[in-house]
Amino acid sequence: MYEFAIAWEWLAFAVRWLHVITAIAWIGSSFYFIALDLGLVKRDHLPVGAYGEEWQVHGGGFYHIQKYLVAPASMPEHLTWFKWESYVTWLSGFAMLCLVYYGGADLFLIDRHVLDISATTAILISLASLGIGWIFYDLLCKSPLGKNTWGLMALLYVALVIMAWGYTQVFTGRAAFLHLGAFTATIMSANVFFLIIPNQKIVVADLIAGRTPDPKLGAQAKQRSLHNNYLTLPVIFFMLSNHYPLAFATAFNWIIAALVFLMGVTIRHWFNTTHARKGRPTWTWLATVLLFILIMWLSTVPKVLTGEEKAEIAPVFVRFAENAHFPAVKDAISTRCSMCHAAEPVYEGIVRAPKGVVLESDQEIAAHAREIYIQAGRSHAMPPGNITDMTTDERQLLTAWFESAVEEGKTQ
Repeated sequence: MYEFAIAWEWLAFAVRWLHVITAIAWIGSSFYFIALDLGLVKRDHLPVGAYGEEWQVHGGGFYHIQKYLVAPASMPEHLTWFKWESYVTWLSGFAMLCLVYYGGADLFLIDRHVLDISATTAILISLASLGIGWIFYDLLCKSPLGKNTWGLMALLYVALVIMAWGYTQVFTGRAAFLHLGAFTATIMSANVFFLIIPNQKIVVADLIAGRTPDPKLGAQAKQRSLHNNYLTLPVIFFMLSNHYPLAFATAFNWIIAALVFLMGVTIRHWFNTTHARKGRPTWTWLATVLLFILIMWLSTVPKVLTGEEKAEIAPVFVRFAENAHFPAVKDAISTRCSMCHAAEPVYEGIVRAPKGVVLESDQEIAAHAREIYIQAGRSHAMPPGNITDMTTDERQLLTAWFESAVEEGKTQ
């Protein structure tokens, strides 16, 4: 079974690698086309139906690009579609959600001090939130409110803030932020799959059949692309946040999430305005810095504002704490790990336990048995740079502890 833990870890790594690669491709192409669209220039010599053009230089050559707002008079011989980057990004991200949060629901998804639910219930809530969220968003866009682009975005922001609060009332802080990213990414990818690409296919079919395409199809696609443009940066933040407990594991995490969405807007506004050659609104960077300072403050003051005390960690994986190797394991962890992985770290420059992992009590050590096994037993990832001089014998002890406890669990 411990071999399965290693295989599972490598599978998660492979899927994460795929997710990052496809996300880079999707985000890169998305940002490029937004910048291209905003930088188009209208000139008198353009062909009939052409909206604008732009000259670009890259890779030792020059590119002359023209955009047709509805469609050209006739179909070109070859069309390049930008869709698989979006689809594979979402599919690989969902696979990561299944591997890490559904497969490890008791550890990563559920916090019974937040809401005492079963793993099955938590997974169903997760799936339902993604599906229902897209349906609500799509109906909102197609309603009369959808005709006001900026009013619609304001309503979308309110909905995202509500979701941020709701997720923190159901899941662990880490899972709440991950789900907020997944919720937003689902909207973005579904925009591509259910509207942007289908609308473009209708336009192509109309051209082939000799019909005049409906301009409304392009306008709808452009509105959804605008939403995707402003949602991209917050999604990246939430996908990276699981490495930073100061973001997700504090009392005001949902307010932090709400401010992250605003930072995404201010940053993209600067780039969009600049690419459109409408000036350089430097105030957006000041606003972004102020928002980030506010986020930093909110992450460090919960005890001052709420008087919140650290909750007792529920006992999990009892067999790890009762294993014969455990006393020696606890001594090794106390010697090599506790200066950082403590409620009040003593290692210089560390103010919070990395990734929120505290290894002081029996329950805490047992709860993180698998991570200890992977990070310090079967690999040398921890301690970083072996700064506390963990010995080979101690690593072998951690390995023997985890594997023997797993074997004991199989016989029970």
